[in-house]
Amino acid sequence: MPSTNIHGREIYFEIHGDGDPIVLMHHGFGCTKMWQDIYPPLVNNGYQVIMYDRRGYGKSAGGDDFKKLYVSDTFRAESVTELDQFMAFLGIPSFHLIGQCEGGIVAIDYAVQFPERVKTVITSSTLCYSKVPMSDFNAVKFPHPFQELEPKLKEKLISWHGKDHAEPFYNQFRKYGGGYGKDIFDLRKSLTKVSCPSLVLYPDRSFLFEVEQGVDFYRHLAAGELAVLPKCGHNTYEYQPKAYVRHVLDFLKRHHY
Repeated sequence: MPSTNIHGREIYFEIHGDGDPIVLMHHGFGCTKMWQDIYPPLVNNGYQVIMYDRRGYGKSAGGDDFKKLYVSDTFRAESVTELDQFMAFLGIPSFHLIGQCEGGIVAIDYAVQFPERVKTVITSSTLCYSKVPMSDFNAVKFPHPFQELEPKLKEKLISWHGKDHAEPFYNQFRKYGGGYGKDIFDLRKSLTKVSCPSLVLYPDRSFLFEVEQGVDFYRHLAAGELAVLPKCGHNTYEYQPKAYVRHVLDFLKRHHY
């Protein structure tokens, strides 16, 4: 199992293919396994795909203080530092970033802090801003604890994070924490600082975020593009993987280096 040590914790990763590197950033309760329908066609089209489980997700160690970090104000900054140290370990100076939902926050934050390293950034189903504190938002959107979830969803989360970690991790996720935090969330100021070509993928039937969030997201980008996936749920990579890949490849072709 390929892994590297960052701050004393093992970080799991996978690298597939050769060519221009693309880093895939998973969402707030995901891991590398969620990209199973996305990375093969990217590899087949000549790209090198890099995926890793962020600290405390999937097969990567969280450490004794992960729960404290998850609900802290430093989570976003430490996620950016982790990505930077991981890419330094791989020795890759510049790359494309694709982030799904919370992974898109890490991608945007990284593109702002390290503009010279990011060729392009693609986000999908990432919130632009909230109108209420995220703790209130999550209480409405995620009313059921782990044991009340549909069996298929519970099985998926267990396969992603392990039987001992999946339940407490999900139950904390549904309250607040991670990239979206617990208070009012607003990415708009950061978006105005992104200088590289950027694509916003947004579903029109997300159970979490209204499609207008994607429009606002796009309008705050200096070099932004917007693609709305029709009749598509929140997990765009799962509902419409072929359309997801098609938009990614078309965008990268338009901004080929």
